[in-house]
Amino acid sequence: MEHMSFDDMVEAISGKIILKGKYTGYKNISTDSRKLQSGDIFIALKGEKFNGNEYVESASKKGASLCIIDEVKFQRKEINQFTTIIQVENGNIALLQLAELYRSKLNVKIIAVTGSVGKTTTKDIIAAVLGARFKVFKTEGNFNNQIGLPHMLFKLDNSYEVAVLEMGMNQRGEIHNMVKAARPDIAVITNILRAHIGNLGSRKNILNAKLEITDFFSKDNALIINSDNDLLSTLEEKNFTLNRVGLGEKTNISAYDIVVKEDCIEFKVCENNFKTKEKFLINMPGKYNIINSLLAISCGRLLNMSYDEIREGFENIKLTSMRMEILRGKNFTIINDCYNANPESMKAAIDVLKEFKSSRKIAILGTMGELGEEAYKMHQEVGMYAGEKGIDLLIALGEYEKDFERGFKLTNKKGKFMGFDKYEDLINSILKYIKTGDTILVKASRFMKLEIITETLKKSSSY
Repeated sequence: MEHMSFDDMVEAISGKIILKGKYTGYKNISTDSRKLQSGDIFIALKGEKFNGNEYVESASKKGASLCIIDEVKFQRKEINQFTTIIQVENGNIALLQLAELYRSKLNVKIIAVTGSVGKTTTKDIIAAVLGARFKVFKTEGNFNNQIGLPHMLFKLDNSYEVAVLEMGMNQRGEIHNMVKAARPDIAVITNILRAHIGNLGSRKNILNAKLEITDFFSKDNALIINSDNDLLSTLEEKNFTLNRVGLGEKTNISAYDIVVKEDCIEFKVCENNFKTKEKFLINMPGKYNIINSLLAISCGRLLNMSYDEIREGFENIKLTSMRMEILRGKNFTIINDCYNANPESMKAAIDVLKEFKSSRKIAILGTMGELGEEAYKMHQEVGMYAGEKGIDLLIALGEYEKDFERGFKLTNKKGKFMGFDKYEDLINSILKYIKTGDTILVKASRFMKLEIITETLKKSSSY
């Protein structure tokens, strides 16, 4: 970590020293006392089910050089003589403030990625593309919220040239807080759809929350958007550069001569209304990944990469697990896309399934979370879409299985439907039903943990 002085840290978090130990510097910043190592800074966070202030004594015993708290819950006699304790108004905000201070010491170009669908995949693609020319860091796993993002910033140092950081949100203000800390040079918005609409009330509110990613932009910054999205298409250039990608008109980067295959996409690039002859073959399924790829190409071009470099980067894509993984067994194929779900991403996954030249197409779908009062309608809508696309068997798990069924049967009289409340019953039935040549899509919101089903299918003797 780049150097941050003790005085700088105290000032950044508006802290009050309540216990002066023999502080001699630090190694890393930790918010989990269980993983803390000697010499680390421990920041006590509060959540709905935990209070980090209760673990200050434990952190000190493990060798914390500095503890930042917002509530006194320790006995002085239990604190190691080397531990200094600073009190702040809010530990969660202090974490972001320290990350902001640390970011100010870095000479790293930061690209922030947000959107309703495709954030992680787009982050992975951008990082791969830029990696052909630069030393790139990217967000690990799901460290994309107000706690995870600071931890990603603390992992950076000036040996990196570019960092691609994912930013998710459930409420207004969260992205604002993250970009205040990260100060991105470039921002990417994949789309504005209905994810989290139960929390935010409308797509317009979701748009405003996502646009917080530009809150600290100036003339030196660039925003890259998917202008095929109806709400994003209405944006106009402000005090920053606006780059549009899409398949429609009025774009900076677009695609033509598009070919969508089972497990890859092909296209040529049009840049600023000029049809280049630059052709790309990308080993990812789904037409929607053309837009994600164009967003990455736009990032590369903004950073003065050649098309040959960008093509080289596409060859090194490493997608985060459980996102549109094509798992081909000796008898049947699994499309493992069970990390998250909303109506639009469900439909996109069904489109991918539809492209497979298999004897039967089977979709195992679970509950989509955070959709609010209209959730039952949206599950029915997805069921209808699966029916329209001629899915042979729709298997639904969870509280909205009847809504999936209602929609499916409205549009598909030939297809079969099966609904389940329990994982065990579903697994037992599907293992009896699978035949050689089937392709099976597995998808739901993260809390459903449908990877249990994917792993069971992979371990079956027929796979």
